[in-house]
Amino acid sequence: KMALKTILNYSPSFSSKKRNLKQIKFIIFHYTGMKSELAALTRLTNIQSKVSCHYLIKNNGEIIKLVPDLYIAWHAGESSWKNYKSLNKNSIGIEITNPGHDHGYRKFTKKQITSLLKLSRFLIKEYKISSKNFLGHSDIAVLRKKDPGEKFPWEYLSRNKIGVWHKLNKKELTNNRKHKINKVEESIFFNNMFKIGYSKEYPKNDSKKKYLIELAKTFQRRFRQELVDGKIDQECLLISKSLVKIFN
Repeated sequence: KMALKTILNYSPSFSSKKRNLKQIKFIIFHYTGMKSELAALTRLTNIQSKVSCHYLIKNNGEIIKLVPDLYIAWHAGESSWKNYKSLNKNSIGIEITNPGHDHGYRKFTKKQITSLLKLSRFLIKEYKISSKNFLGHSDIAVLRKKDPGEKFPWEYLSRNKIGVWHKLNKKELTNNRKHKINKVEESIFFNNMFKIGYSKEYPKNDSKKKYLIELAKTFQRRFRQELVDGKIDQECLLISKSLVKIFN
């Protein structure tokens, strides 16, 4: 068995019934989104807050284990990906200390990314997780979440078989940036999103238009990180076509 060095600091917020190994299919990445690391850790271990995750990666790269893998932590909330709803029961949640979009979002530290690689490799081995099943919180909760955000190194991780990235030529992509698409191409883009796994359902009280703009931003935060504007251009369309082949 591969050893993983973790610090134990158990959270009281998890479901008491153990799950089956085979239920663990996804790894969900989050940022803590709080002003300080201490505040985040306090929240994740406070019974009143009703939120938790399996692992927290601190600024200095230390990995804290908060909930044992075989228990369901409360990190994903209302969520959806492909045919899965409420992904808590099928996933392991990893929080990474970062103030997030509301408190001065910044790059993740080198130590954090090194630990994230170690932890992800460990989980891939333990639970046979497919690289397609590494997702960001925003991927599964489009209207509610932005994390881990556009500074999260998805491309770098994918080179290490963690998560998915397209194989397109950078220059070709930049040349297609901000080039308008027509209505037909727009619907191809969104159909590609739904084929990849993004939810096509949006809450009744929200407009479809608002949902699609947020979906475009979510996609950009993950796959076209240099420009997150919610506008679909030729570059986004190219990336979406490439991803459909990888994800399916």
